Amino acid sequence: MAADSAWHYQFRIIMLGDSTVGKSSLLKCYTEGVFLESTSQTVGVDFYVHFLEIKPGLRIKLQLSVTRSYYRNSAGGMLMFDLTNRVSFESIKKWHQEVMETVKPYHVAFVLVGHKSDLEAERKVGQKEAEKLASSLGAKYIETSAKTSQNVKEAFQTLTSVIYEALESGKMRPNEQWDGVKCKLPPEAQPKVQEERRKKKCSC
Repeated sequence: MAADSAWHYQFRIIMLGDSTVGKSSLLKCYTEGVFLESTSQTVGVDFYVHFLEIKPGLRIKLQLSVTRSYYRNSAGGMLMFDLTNRVSFESIKKWHQEVMETVKPYHVAFVLVGHKSDLEAERKVGQKEAEKLASSLGAKYIETSAKTSQNVKEAFQTLTSVIYEALESGKMRPNEQWDGVKCKLPPEAQPKVQEERRKKKCSC
């Protein structure tokens, strides 16, 4: 892994969902490549850190947390439910609303994750139903399994891409009063954000 200084953007991502959906398992699988057998308690770690390249030459540092106190300073939210537990699916709108009310006026990108896809025989939530909910929340949907590693990398890459797209479109931008996104790129390397700022200054 490269040195901590070798990143261009830092994104904070909050893991959201009921206590039994496997948030810590998914994080451990993604950041350490291991499957956490016991999921009765969340591991007492504030942040997991992972690096990835969103596109060639653009390095992203992810700070991943399950701690509610980080709601306001998160650029992305991974809304998780257990595919074998319908109650956890029905809680998603509550988690989404809770974050939306906390982060105002900042924009947050979401991905909906149906976890424990390896337990297909015990499935209680259909894919089409989950996709419909994701669409209503303006989120993409993906099914994962920390046990088999199915789509684990893809889930985090998808959310990272959605955050980056929000930056490119101007919906989201680094802010000194907000820790959701940090940027080390020089201004000239942020053309779209800079262009939007110039337009606002010129409007009269």
